[in-house]
This record gives sequence, C-alpha cells and structure tokens, in this order.
Amino acid sequence: MSDDNNDLGAWEFIGRRGGDTVTLVGGSVIASVPEAKQAAEAAGRELRFDFLDDRAVLELLRRRHVDEEDMFKAGFVHGVPLALVGLGAVLYWAAVAQYWETVAPRNAYLAVAVTVVAIQVFFFVRSVRSHWGDRVRQNLRARAARYRKIAHIARRGGADIPAHYPHYGPYPFAATFRPEVDDREKSESEGADDHGHR
Repeated sequence: MSDDNNDLGAWEFIGRRGGDTVTLVGGSVIASVPEAKQAAEAAGRELRFDFLDDRAVLELLRRRHVDEEDMFKAGFVHGVPLALVGLGAVLYWAAVAQYWETVAPRNAYLAVAVTVVAIQVFFFVRSVRSHWGDRVRQNLRARAARYRKIAHIARRGGADIPAHYPHYGPYPFAATFRPEVDDREKSESEGADDHGHR
C-alpha cells in the first residue's frame, strides 16, 4: 500500500488524489436509511462485496486511492512526454522544416518525427491498457463507484454523512465488474504491497 495510506489513522482514507484525509462513515450509519441499506445489500449480491462491513469498505477505499494515484502517475509519465514531443514536432515542422529547400531532408524529418511520436504513443497506450484494463482493478473501481452511490442515497435519506462523501468522483470508464475474476488474483499493474491492510 502507498506511503500516503501508511500515515492514516485507524479509520481514515484519502478521499481524492492529494486531498485531505476522510474518516470512514460506519456501515451502521448507512444502514440506518432503509433505501440505502437495500441498495447496499443488492449491490453486495451483484458485486460480491459487503458494503456495510466497515473494515472491508475501508480497505476498498484505501486501495481505490492507490489505484487512482497509480493511474495518474502512469498518465503523467507517458502522457506529458507524448504531448511535448508531438507539439514540438508539429511546431518545428510548421516553423522550420517545411521551408527546407530540398525534399529529402523534409522527408527524413517526417520519418524521424513520426517514428518518435509512434514510440511515445505505443508506451502511452501500453501503460493505459495495463492500468485501465486490469480486471482486478476494474472490480475495485466498480465497487468503489457503487459505494459512492450508496453513500449518496444514505445522505439524501437523512443520514449524517458529509457532502460529497467519500469525496472522489465516479469512475466513468474501466469500472466494469468482472464476476469471473478472483479477488485474490494479483493485479497485473499493482505493486506487491498494494493489497496490504493496515
């Protein structure tokens, strides 16, 4: 698990990447709203997870934070160089290379530029597929997104839950639940300690 999570209190998690720590709302608070309790039980059957088990939910939210951090880092490491290289290649072509007098140097520049950008795209796509396509992590995201909906139902029903709890947005992509995936399987892109629980 990430160093961020190692510094947390017994019932705390990080609600958004780089954000403040949040204290877990107990399952009993959510279950006090009948509609939320029903939603949690239905989601539990569908996603094979006990959304009213405080320890399980805490572990889920801490792992979700690690997953979000990892996705951001992967996107930054590969996305920023891709953007810079691509922009630099286009600007250099627009300002200099297209005005070269002979065709051979222009073609050589285009060949090199396309090759470099293609390599950057390859590494970016490989990184994205590794993180977003990881089925163990997809199950994690699906459960985290559903927990968020359940918490919002409870809050609307009058439960004492902070606004926007658990303070992270839903996963619009790569949050499909895969019932055939064993939760004990090692995530392809997850570090050896990411499954740990404090």
